[in-house]
Amino acid sequence: MISKEQFEKELELIIANAIREDIGDGDHTSLSCIPNEAVGKAKLLVKDEGIIAGVEFAKQVFSYVDKDLQVETFINDGDKVKYGDIVFHVSGKSQSILMAERLVLNAMQRMSAIATKTAFFADLLKGTKTKVLDTRKTTPGIRALEKWAVKIGGGVNHRFALYDMVMIKDNHIDFAGGITAAITKTKQYLAEKKLDIKIIVEARSLEEIKEILSNKGVYRILIDNFNYEDTKKAVALIGDTCLTESSGGINEKTIRKYAECGVDFISSGALTHSVYNLDLSLKAVD
Repeated sequence: MISKEQFEKELELIIANAIREDIGDGDHTSLSCIPNEAVGKAKLLVKDEGIIAGVEFAKQVFSYVDKDLQVETFINDGDKVKYGDIVFHVSGKSQSILMAERLVLNAMQRMSAIATKTAFFADLLKGTKTKVLDTRKTTPGIRALEKWAVKIGGGVNHRFALYDMVMIKDNHIDFAGGITAAITKTKQYLAEKKLDIKIIVEARSLEEIKEILSNKGVYRILIDNFNYEDTKKAVALIGDTCLTESSGGINEKTIRKYAECGVDFISSGALTHSVYNLDLSLKAVD
């Protein structure tokens, strides 16, 4: 994964671009009907059930819009929430609160949905050693938020992007001329570029797993679209040589059975690409 500093930079870029997109040359509605000196307070109201996520991000947004805005937190990231809960109060200039409102809500609704789904999947894995991973199947421009939400929900981040981990998949293998050729070329490339990043290789069969194991330097083998029995055989074959990951259409009905095959990780694109936003609203407090 990327460094903490790089992650924070991603968040800064998200906020700056979102505010640019939403406010442009000014929030003319607020500017026209609310006095510049007016102050007020608003509450983040929950109108749903799930895991809240994005509280800390909301604080960053409020601070970016107006450093004088004050946030009083009642519920933290990762906590369970129900209808009627108040997550925080934000107080300060009314114009500033309204300028930040939509970005805060859009982000928190999306992040909370992802955290809720991740927590559901993680709960299905309790009692096994298996952790649930996210993927790169994220919304363009807000990947950092979505991967943050996965962590809040109890999941584990896969690579952040194409640059922080090598993942040799079927097309790479076929274009490179086979598994051994792909791994050999990758290791040579990493050495030449002086890159210290991990290598994951996808396997489509037990025979491919045997060939991957004949090459040193692989961090994790992706056991892709295997049935339960073949997954068990793959795990036994790999042993402690490297980590294991199952993927390929795994859902809430099958995730537990794959975990019981002994894999270290199960990756699921559904954590980020198939969620329904949690219903939240920001309401003025009298």
